[in-house]
Formats: sequence, structure tokens, C-alpha cells
Amino acid sequence: MKTYHVAVVGATGAVGNEMLKILEERNFPVRQLTLLASQRSIGKKLQFRGQSVPIQVLNEDSFSDIDIGLFSAGGSVSERFAPIAADAGCVVIDNTSAFRMHPDVPLVVPEVNSEAIAMYKNKGIISNPNCSTIQMVVTLKPIHDAVKIRRIVVSTYQAVSGTGKRAIEELIEQTKAILDDHEPKNSVYPHRIAFNCLPQIDVFLDNGYTKEEMKMVNETKKILNDSAVAVTATTVRVPVFFGHSESVNIVTERKITAEEVRNILSRSPGVTVLDNPKENEYPMPINVSGKDDTYVGRIREDESIANGINMWIVSDNVRKGAALNTIQIAEILIREYL
Repeated sequence: MKTYHVAVVGATGAVGNEMLKILEERNFPVRQLTLLASQRSIGKKLQFRGQSVPIQVLNEDSFSDIDIGLFSAGGSVSERFAPIAADAGCVVIDNTSAFRMHPDVPLVVPEVNSEAIAMYKNKGIISNPNCSTIQMVVTLKPIHDAVKIRRIVVSTYQAVSGTGKRAIEELIEQTKAILDDHEPKNSVYPHRIAFNCLPQIDVFLDNGYTKEEMKMVNETKKILNDSAVAVTATTVRVPVFFGHSESVNIVTERKITAEEVRNILSRSPGVTVLDNPKENEYPMPINVSGKDDTYVGRIREDESIANGINMWIVSDNVRKGAALNTIQIAEILIREYL
């Protein structure tokens, strides 16, 4: 089997750590592993296959002999270094929003549009979608193929891990402070997140939507390759550590029943149906943490409109929403293209 020199950019972050774990779990054919991060991480080492791998400083010379670069270090880092890596012959799989909507860069969810990976030859870069978009399109694509979705209304309930390690730490510290009857401090979010919900993820745009909401709108259309699908989103940060939840309402071109949706999704790759309301069984973040699949339940017909379906979708945002999706792309890349 051919093996590859793999670099993880942003290796010390939550997603970078998860990438290392999944590379090892799935026995990815790594010949050599390079871990790249900022100057402040120098001296640190991370474990991979029983060995301690030192962190190296990311710079313009980091990619001279790298085959595959897994990027998860922020948009500004990707904007600067991803083209440099690609020019050096490294295929970049980028977790940030830097290149997602570029017409020459494929935006890929393997269960949905793996054929788009072939476009990597344009710029040497493949984009990983937004975490909340990934779990939604994994679930909706099989339904779209069957009866054509015409409209999507989604409200998200997103875990703090989507913001990173500092947000996880802030939720812990705020919770401790409140339980100890102290005033909590916030620096990551504009308001307290402990015991609260924030209807703002990322900055507000001129149209009144947040950047996160418009990511879901635009990325969904690109991944489904159907600009006629109408999408509207409200994204909310909730005091949960791991696992994004979504309430999704769709309107389809042709009538489909809730039972037909369950049957379609039960056969769909990357989806687990957990939908037994009589026994209070439905997906929750505590169920899906550490799981590869996206879980869906509360599937029911929308009685307020013709051809409407409601559902509840939950997935591990750090795993399937970022690290796993990236490595699944890399697996297809080496199997079919490199």
C-alpha cells in the first residue's frame, strides 16, 4: 500500500487533536506525520501511534515534501498558507470558510458529493463545509434525490466546541462561577453562555443574518448543486460542550410521508435513524458524542403545509462536522485520485 506524508495544520486545537485520533483509528496510510502550529506551541508534543511527535512552527517552507495537508487553524492561516502548500504540490483539505464558495474549489461531504473531489486539480485545495451544514446535507440529500426539496428552514442549537477550546473552557468557568454564586466573566462570546442561549454565531451582516447563517444558505446550495433550493437559517449557540442539534423543516416538490423518509434515511450512508417517540427515543448531543454518524429523529409530517416534513438532526460537530469529514475526503482522494 502506498503511504503518504501528512501534515496537520492547527494540530493543537480541538479539531486537530480529533484528526490525529481518527487518522490512527482508521489506519490512514501515514508514512510520516508533521504537526504544524504557531510559535506558542513550540516545545509541545502530541501522541500518534504510540510515539511523541513534536510540534513544528508553520512557515512558508513547511510543505516542500508534504503530500496531504489537513488544515484547521483559522481562516486567515488558510488564506495565507493553503495556496503556498498547493503550489508546493501538497493537496490541501481545508476546514475553514476561506475557500468554500470559490467556484474552482470543491466543497465536499463524501456521502453527498464525493465526485466533486476531482476538482481539486484546479487549485490543489478541497474545502470542508461548515459543521452545521455537513450534518444537514448528509440527512437531506437522500430525500432531495427522491422527491426534490424546494425549501429548507433550519434552526440550529450549536455546541461551544464549534468555537474552539477557549469557548469550552469559558463555559466550564462560567458554570463554576454561577454555581459558586460568583459573577461569571465572558471574553469569547459577547454575552454569558452558561445557562443561556445566544442567537448569534459569528458577526451580523447587512441583511440581518449572521455569517454562520449565510454559510448554511450558500454552502447547502453549492453542495446539493441546486441553486433553486430556498434555504433560510437561524443559528443559536447553546451551553452544550459537543454536538450540534438542528430543527429542520423541508417542503418537497412531491409528497413524501414520514414513514417513507424513515425508510430512505435508514438506508443512507452516514445516517442513523433514532425515532421512537413512544419510548422517548430521539437524538441528543449526549448520544452522538464520539460517533461517526449523523442521527435523525422526530420525523413527522408538517400539518401546516402541503408536502412538508419536520425532523431533528444531531451530530458530533468536532468529529463528523470537521475532523472525520476531512479524513473521509482524504481517503477518497488517495483511493481514486492520487
